[in-house]
Amino acid sequence: MTAITRGRMLTAMAGLALAGTMPMPARAQDGPAPNDLLLATLWMQRSVEYKANCLTAFTLARMRFDEALANKSWTGAPAEQKGDFQNLPPAVIADVDETLLDNSLYQVWMMKNDKTFSLETWSKFCATQTSTAIPGALEFCKYADSKGAKIFYVTNRDAKDKDATKQNMEKLGFPMGGNVDVFMTQRERPDWGGAKSTRRAVVTKDYRVLLNVGDNLGDFDDAYRGTEAQRLAAFQANAERFGREWIMIANPTYGSFDTAPYGHDFKKSRAEQRKAKHDVLQAWAGA
Repeated sequence: MTAITRGRMLTAMAGLALAGTMPMPARAQDGPAPNDLLLATLWMQRSVEYKANCLTAFTLARMRFDEALANKSWTGAPAEQKGDFQNLPPAVIADVDETLLDNSLYQVWMMKNDKTFSLETWSKFCATQTSTAIPGALEFCKYADSKGAKIFYVTNRDAKDKDATKQNMEKLGFPMGGNVDVFMTQRERPDWGGAKSTRRAVVTKDYRVLLNVGDNLGDFDDAYRGTEAQRLAAFQANAERFGREWIMIANPTYGSFDTAPYGHDFKKSRAEQRKAKHDVLQAWAGA
């Protein structure tokens, strides 16, 4: 063996030994698994654009609140507000999750642990009382409260999670309603299901609802669980209300928009759900 050949062999062996002590580049399959929640949750939890979007909505809500307070014929619950409501005390109806409270910690937990929503884990999360305020939500609620309006929290959190929800929101500084129970949870009464009209009707018996604030069509209209075509028709029938007496907060992580493509059939597998959502999208034909 020549000296040159021996030198090349020693160099190669040294390179192999060094490589064994250095971390190898991560392969694509070693990274996080693809997840439908990634971009939407990243946007809601980390982007300034989401924060700006929320502040815009609640700034508009404050302006509309002032208009509604001065106009006694104004109501944010047109389907439920009956009779001579003009002189009733003012109120605001607001959804809680992703309208006033940010629950992105739970969304990220699901994503990183490859879990889907369940009532059991959701209730455990609610019990931690770690939800934070959506940008602009607390300031708006305090403003409406300072003007004499009751804020009614009409939420589809379960009745068993009511106390934890109240404590979470009280710690954040949301108005608690004084001697009026302003928290209206799902299944708290026999007719308080996922649709919210029965709870809005209770509020409108004693209050003039100035605004309704939510993140899902179901916060405004019980037609939220229909087909995509039915949901579009319900939206179009009430389009003039959005931005006026109805204020919508953006939520791309979950909602009836997400379940409509597969007919709100939660028995379908995740693969079937994803295919249904993929199939309804319209695409560019390509170059």
